[in-house]
Amino acid sequence: MADYFHFKKFSVRHDRSGMKVGTDGVLLGAWADVATATQILDIGTGTGVIALMLAQRASESVTIDAVEIDDQAYADAQENIAASPWHDRIHIHHTAIQKFTTPAQFDLIVTNPPYFQKSYKPPVAQRETARHTEQLTFDDVLSVTERALTPDGKLNVILPYTEGLQFIDLAHHKGLHCTRKWVFRTRANKPVERYLLEFGWTKTDVEEGEILLYSEGENWSPGYKTLTRDFYLKI
Repeated sequence: MADYFHFKKFSVRHDRSGMKVGTDGVLLGAWADVATATQILDIGTGTGVIALMLAQRASESVTIDAVEIDDQAYADAQENIAASPWHDRIHIHHTAIQKFTTPAQFDLIVTNPPYFQKSYKPPVAQRETARHTEQLTFDDVLSVTERALTPDGKLNVILPYTEGLQFIDLAHHKGLHCTRKWVFRTRANKPVERYLLEFGWTKTDVEEGEILLYSEGENWSPGYKTLTRDFYLKI
């Protein structure tokens, strides 16, 4: 029986994909700034959840290209997008991002990229593709950004703390400046678990912020609920 994660306006099948719907993808899909977006590129779309969230939030004229290399994740994403209200605006491509070619330029690029580089690898190949950097390195993401991001465009990523700092440094060497940097913690007394990062070609003051998952006990924080209220059924 197929396994679905239900949001307010769409559902995501994720039983075939190596990575299920999780907090990272939801955070990025809710946080990325779509206010001025016209063409969006989602690198490693997985189940398609981020592309679907961005389609819900963006103007009806916005188109999204979602790229996924894994066969089973692609199957999930294809089904999820086809069943969504935005199936005519999201174009899914079954290929490696390194081989993805299009004359289009994008004013918003998003990715929840693999980040494990030297850790123990899971036995399931799908899980390895989704979580480890062999098939999608940080350099790959930045190379795509170099050739496909418009002069005023933005790159948005979510990464763990240490990998986020590494990515900021690599992006700087490519001429990309961090313009937004938010930290995510499960609780106020916990260390930073994720960075939500936005990059652009123009150096500006960095907008900094923080999101907590829980305020007290198992209660979601007001900030997290505000960010995700258009998606989660229980808000």
